[in-house]
Amino acid sequence: MIAAASLVMGNVATRDAIGERRAEDLLASLDQVIPSAIHDNDLLAHPLSVQLASGETLTLYRALKGEEVTGVAYPMTTQGYGGPIELILGLSANGEILGVRALAHTETPGLGDRIDVHRDEWIRGFDGLSLGKPPAERWAVKKDGGDFDQFSGATITPRAVVGAIKQGLELFRENRDALLASAVIQETPIEKTSAKQSSGDQP
Repeated sequence: MIAAASLVMGNVATRDAIGERRAEDLLASLDQVIPSAIHDNDLLAHPLSVQLASGETLTLYRALKGEEVTGVAYPMTTQGYGGPIELILGLSANGEILGVRALAHTETPGLGDRIDVHRDEWIRGFDGLSLGKPPAERWAVKKDGGDFDQFSGATITPRAVVGAIKQGLELFRENRDALLASAVIQETPIEKTSAKQSSGDQP
């Protein structure tokens, strides 16, 4: 009982700090895939939950200049060699890749972990590309007939990442109107009521 109580107390004591650290890490990643020059808002302030045509719900972070949506970023998960790979994809309003980063993975050190920008520049090679640049059928690693380099001794990891980015671009194309909807904040009007005066009331 004492041990259980200690665990609960420790969890409560560190919950806020852990939450703050996760928010800081996410903001740091967003800053790498959404250039500061294209927005004047806090990217974490008002994330949206968007219902996609597929029925899935997507958490979306929008870059705004005033009320204009200038870019979007959203997380994606794919299956790598060592387990799930969590990515975040940043796109301009015209669907061009602004940046991609690996948020979390368990890929093999020295091989698959080259998807991490701190380990290798490979993931920067997607910057400026789009679904038509290269054509959709070329969005694959070279071993599969595509345009993208795989890693020596590790094809599964880059194949998974390239496939996930392609899916992210297709998602944008299919849901563009919803993802770029105007950022007007709707305020609930306050109804004003006044007491009815009887004929005998004094003004």
